Amino acid sequence: MAQFAVIGLGTFGAAASMQLISFGHSVMGVDINPILVNKLADTLTYAAITDASDEQALQELNIQSCDAVLVAIGSDLEASILCVLHLKNMGIKEIWAKATSKSHHAILFRLGVTRIIHPEEEMGIKVAHSLNYPMIKEFMHIGGNFYIIEIEIVGKISGISLNELLGEEKDLLKVLLLRRQKELLYTIESDFVLATNDSLILAGSLKTLQNIAPRL
Repeated sequence: MAQFAVIGLGTFGAAASMQLISFGHSVMGVDINPILVNKLADTLTYAAITDASDEQALQELNIQSCDAVLVAIGSDLEASILCVLHLKNMGIKEIWAKATSKSHHAILFRLGVTRIIHPEEEMGIKVAHSLNYPMIKEFMHIGGNFYIIEIEIVGKISGISLNELLGEEKDLLKVLLLRRQKELLYTIESDFVLATNDSLILAGSLKTLQNIAPRL
């Protein structure tokens, strides 16, 4: 079990906190707003009403003992930047932070944040992909120009072989697995016939994945 601190308990921070708790981790939730803190106090491992832009206040929380800190402050740019600066000064190495603009991102990058998150932008991109390719249930960017996608086998692609679906791109895509009901198949031959409600998980470049989209 790891120990995390989530600073900023708005919609994004609260959701991240609850998910970490569900994974069995210890979570310290911090916010300057007592209403937000009290709302989650019974669920969080520890909850604190604290001004995260105050370095002394952060030190009193013993936040240095956490394995990672998520700065989820969104509405107050100054508080977000000061919080990250204080965490860096305290020697905390694993800092993830929410950015609300390009300038905010640039400052967080300069401060050496481990990972910068744009939740609204990332969700917007995901929704756009889902609208454009409704048969793609999930997709994940894994760096560079490469993605992992999950395709739901329905309609015209049900009953065709894997080779027919992938076509000329078969050597450029990696088939990670296929889920059929409660069974996971990791080794799939090219003549394997896809069935309705199968889920096929592929990895490849964005261009290659886009090339197979017209067949879906």
